[in-house]
Amino acid sequence: MSAVPSEMAFIRIDRPGPPEVLVPDRMAVPMPGAGEVLIKVAAAGINRPDVLQRQGAYPPPPGASEVPGLEVAGEVVALGQGAARWQVGDRVMALVGSGGYAEYCIAPAPQVLPVPDGMDLIEAGGVPETFFTVWTNVFDRGRLQPGESFLVHGGSSGIGTTAIQLAHAFGATVFATVGGPEKQRACEAMGATRAIDYRNEDFVAAVAALTGERGVDVILDMVGGPYVERNLKALAVEGRLVQIAWLEGAKVQANFMPLMLKRLTWTGSTLRPRSVEQKGLIARELEERVWPLLASSKVKPLIHATFPLSEAAAAHRLMEASTHIGKIVLRN
Repeated sequence: MSAVPSEMAFIRIDRPGPPEVLVPDRMAVPMPGAGEVLIKVAAAGINRPDVLQRQGAYPPPPGASEVPGLEVAGEVVALGQGAARWQVGDRVMALVGSGGYAEYCIAPAPQVLPVPDGMDLIEAGGVPETFFTVWTNVFDRGRLQPGESFLVHGGSSGIGTTAIQLAHAFGATVFATVGGPEKQRACEAMGATRAIDYRNEDFVAAVAALTGERGVDVILDMVGGPYVERNLKALAVEGRLVQIAWLEGAKVQANFMPLMLKRLTWTGSTLRPRSVEQKGLIARELEERVWPLLASSKVKPLIHATFPLSEAAAAHRLMEASTHIGKIVLRN
């Protein structure tokens, strides 16, 4: 423990508001409890829930740190009792409930994963949140199978770029919606058969044309609002719609008849409130099924930009501008 300082830099949310409320500050380094590890953070990914937390709309779970940040990568520097798998000096990445925007972060040991050889820590900092989210929603809840077709909205986002690569790697035909030709090219280079520019194309008509009027088997949606009814139209018989956010609103008036006529399933989930045990199970599935793809670089996180920890406000401004392709990461 002698190598761990008593104080660290972190980002404080001064009050609910715009990016400028993210203020660099200092606090005591937290100590790991039973079943936890302390990670010296090299990189922390930025995610949409961080923006919501900053705005006062998505508080951390009860008892969790008020410091934002849901994913980190770095080096293990201290172990709590019972964190037997890990050793001081291990290169790891972790999904955390909060606390990532800091120089040191505590993670529950079951939510910690090894950084594959050949992957740098900046890349690793952009992995956990999107890979946990995509795996549990697309492959677990959405039951996407090899040979099926898949549509992800927001294809150029961190979630989107991860979903495209994983669905393609596991043998699905992938479509995505994006805003603009640069994002189209990027998504198609990652494995999308077709990226549909929602600014000048109707994705329902495009999906119908691309699938011979059949529709797609699984849709991953973070838009909600008017997209709900259109998603139901775009799904094939026995299709599955998986909802992970509501950027355009959660209150919807729509024609839901296709749910019955096409025997559709509409489901969704959140990740942050789940138990350590549940997140640990996702971690083990990822390590078994997905980590070999990361180790071989068949799948890799796409890092759009990095910012020093002290410039978290600038990183949030970039995320809210929605011009990025892939992940935005803070670095220490």
